[in-house]
Formats: sequence, structure tokens, C-alpha cells
Amino acid sequence: MIPWELIDSAQASGGGELRLYRRGREYSIQVNGSELMNSRIHGSEEALADLACAHIAGLPAPRILIGGMGMGYTTAAALRRLGADGRVVVAELVPAVVEWNRGPLADLAGYPLDDDRVTVREQDVALVLRSEQQAYDAILLDVDNGPEAMTRRGNAWLYGRTGLEAASAALRPAGVLAVWSAGPDRAFTERLRLTGFKVDEVRVPARGKGQGGQQHTIWLAVREA
Repeated sequence: MIPWELIDSAQASGGGELRLYRRGREYSIQVNGSELMNSRIHGSEEALADLACAHIAGLPAPRILIGGMGMGYTTAAALRRLGADGRVVVAELVPAVVEWNRGPLADLAGYPLDDDRVTVREQDVALVLRSEQQAYDAILLDVDNGPEAMTRRGNAWLYGRTGLEAASAALRPAGVLAVWSAGPDRAFTERLRLTGFKVDEVRVPARGKGQGGQQHTIWLAVREA
């Protein structure tokens, strides 16, 4: 078997180290020895965008905020769903992850950061949510491992009541908040409802539609009109 090769590393916010590995055409991003994402398993990241964009289909000049760059699959999926008048803002806290997506990872998802419809902000998505009101038709969060906030304690704010209220305020009426998670979380579902969202919880194959194996969770939370 081809051994893993360390390509680069970067300090993760809040402590720890992010590492980018390559094995042939396969890439892996790990933090403190635990794999966060793998280029062979990205179906649920694409589903996050597909499900959210289906909700806002037909809107003129839709605007989407994506929290978490990952390997670019969610951004690429959103671009495929949007017309020429759509716009995507990607908030990524770790500059190295953006560099990786412009470099060794760029072709995995088809160079989404080269698309003129994309704007990258190298900052915490929480800051974007706090600073904008009724700015987005859809907000997609793929930060950390989901509501459990495995890699950075500060991420817990996003999934708590205050963060969800900020997300609601940043959405336009009838906008959708789509949240990715490695697994279900009943307490998070209840927090979404208590914040005033209409909530659907969807289980999707990690490897993509029609594929078996592990499943991930996506919440679709719609703000009242």
C-alpha cells in the first residue's frame, strides 16, 4: 500500500495542529491524529449544498454563506446549483486551508475558488453572522465535526442558542440554515426549534447518493417568512 505523505501542516485555531496528507490521488486532513475529512468521502458535503440550494431554487440573485472551506466540495456543489447571478461567500478561519484549496486540493472539486461568483473571507464564520443582518438566502455550516465541536471549543457558540439566533438574524425571510454533522444530536434539533426554525433532519450517505456505508446528518432549518 502507498504510504501517506505529509504535505503541509498549520496551527489550528484554539490549539492543535491541522495536517494535510496525500496518498496517491487521495487526500486527508487530520487534527491531532483524528481525520476530519477525506477526499474519497465527500457525498454528504455535496448533499449539504444540494439540499439547501433546492430550498432556494428560483430566487433571483441568491446569496449563500458557507462556513468551513473543507476540500471545496460544498462550494463546488453550490456553484453547480446556482445561476450566473448567484453569489457564494466562504468563511474559513485557517488561512492554510484556503491555500490548500488554491493549491494541492484545487482540482479535487473542480477549482471552485477560481469562480468569479465566490468570495473567500479568512475569518471565523461567527464574526460574519454577528455582523450581517438579513444578508443571505442560505447559510451552510460544515464547521468542526458538528454540534459536539470536537476540534475547537469556540465552535460550540455556533451550535448554541446565541449562535443560532445570530444565524437566524443573518438569514432573509424564509431563508434556510443547513448544518452538517457526523451524527444525529437530539439536543441540537430541539435548540433549532426553540430558536424558531422549522426543522427537517436528513440522513445522507457519506460517500454520496446510492452508496452504502456510513451516514451523516444534515439539518435543514427554515426561518419564518
